[in-house]
Amino acid sequence: MSIFREKDHAERRNAALEAKKAMLAKFRSTPDPDDPAVQARLAERRAITEARAARAVEREAARQEKLAREAREKAEQEAAEAAAEAERQAALEAEKAARAEAELSFAARVIADEAERKAKRDARYAARKARQK
Repeated sequence: MSIFREKDHAERRNAALEAKKAMLAKFRSTPDPDDPAVQARLAERRAITEARAARAVEREAARQEKLAREAREKAEQEAAEAAAEAERQAALEAEKAARAEAELSFAARVIADEAERKAKRDARYAARKARQK
């Protein structure tokens, strides 16, 4: 069975130095910004970003076109509904006018019939008075 041994100060310091050396080596191993591989990755990222922006512009244009089409269809539908309502209202007005005309015509016929009956009655009355004299 092994016995756990505490690390002393020198071992901890050496471990920290080794970690710093490893980090420095990792940093130094990164390629320069002028490296063709780095430039290729940057160009690829730019191309991806530009393509993403172009797709966003296309989506926005499609969305705007859809909104314009929906607004146009809604306006056409409202215009058709307004025309139908105006036509229905005109038909109602025409029907009201015809009904009023019929009522006036009926009233005129009733008055004319009354006047004719009165004239006949007056004629009979005048004839009776003429016979009595």
